[in-house]
Amino acid sequence: MGFLLRVLINAAAIWVAASLIPGIDLGGLGPALLAALVLGVINAIVRPILIFLTLPITLVTLGLFIFVLNAFCLWLTSRLVPGFEVHGFGAAFLGALVISAVSWILTAFVSDTGRWRRIEPRERI
Repeated sequence: MGFLLRVLINAAAIWVAASLIPGIDLGGLGPALLAALVLGVINAIVRPILIFLTLPITLVTLGLFIFVLNAFCLWLTSRLVPGFEVHGFGAAFLGALVISAVSWILTAFVSDTGRWRRIEPRERI
């Protein structure tokens, strides 16, 4: 259940990025779900290898090169998923930022078991 919910969250994040960034085109719900699934697989398999291979440049740039890797992973996803297109590095870069932010915000409301959780206000001491 948790995996399916995270794919849906990533699909929503991709839809938001396609709505906000002019260089990202999305052909509907099917390509959004497929792109979310493929992006998840790329982030799980390809991204750690890229991070390891580019570790020196990532250290020199104080971690900012990770944003470039995220943009590359989004572009690679667009090359593999029909109906999902990313035109240019700028669109990939901004799209990766939007997808990361939206996914992070929505995932904050999901527990590790994949259930929605309510954020309780903290008690004052």
